[in-house]
Amino acid sequence: MIVAAWICFALSLFSIIGSIIVWNIKKGESLEQKAHAERFGIFVGLWAPTFLGIAIYLILVSQSS
Repeated sequence: MIVAAWICFALSLFSIIGSIIVWNIKKGESLEQKAHAERFGIFVGLWAPTFLGIAIYLILVSQSS
């Protein structure tokens, strides 16, 4: 379970980095395209807390058993 927790932790870091990359790559010329890039970057960045929560849960479960 510890390996899965580390994988989830790594995925949370990749989510943060990925959101910055997506935000910068998807930027377009119009305001609408820039707004879409910002929203999509935020969407990807919101995965980080989910992965961290799963990692914490897996660590707690492995410690209790």
